[in-house]
Amino acid sequence: MNKPTPIPAIEIEELTKEFTIGSTTVRALRGVTTTVSGGSFQFVLGPSGSGKSTLLYLLGALDRPTTGSITIDGRKINELSRDDQDRFRRHEVGFVFQSFNLLGNLTAIENVLAPFLPIGVSADLRQQADHLIEQVGLGDRRHHRPRELSGGEQQRVAIARALLKQPKLVLADEPTGELDHKTGGEVMGYLRRLREEQGATVVVVTHDESYIEPGDKILRLLDGEVVSNTQPGE
Repeated sequence: MNKPTPIPAIEIEELTKEFTIGSTTVRALRGVTTTVSGGSFQFVLGPSGSGKSTLLYLLGALDRPTTGSITIDGRKINELSRDDQDRFRRHEVGFVFQSFNLLGNLTAIENVLAPFLPIGVSADLRQQADHLIEQVGLGDRRHHRPRELSGGEQQRVAIARALLKQPKLVLADEPTGELDHKTGGEVMGYLRRLREEQGATVVVVTHDESYIEPGDKILRLLDGEVVSNTQPGE
């Protein structure tokens, strides 16, 4: 599989997000301004309620900010039409969630291909999916259903599914949250290896700082605001 063109830096400017719950307004993000370097492995850290997942969902155009902007490849994605946002997510973004989001009635290989099933799967696409299943170490489990796979194996299926479209941007929300530390380390290793091979920018939301390595970028949030944006050791 060919590497996609690395995504340019992601520019986030004065980003706010407010939710109304009954008569209460919750300010999840409060003027976040930062840059995510293109082709980087970016961690977003902070306690529960700091706005980490909210920021991730906005980066993936799964939601719109209250104010501010996110610019990717010259486009303010928060200002795109719904159809254009759908195309952005479908063709340029790979999502990996804590809950795996696999379909129980499909095999591992079918789950990797699931986003493409409604429009038809070519022989070439099936071959690419099979290659990814091999890459994440599940070659002998490709015909197993989720209930027959461990948590770590299910997450690896989810990673393969996210990367089948060769996204420019991979967004992972607590991808190791349901896994023991050893298995979580293996899953993080697959994310790193596949990022290197495909050239994507990877943004990982996590509570666990033990997965950080030299060269990673670290964005810390607290109460919806940026505390710091550094590399290990800075």
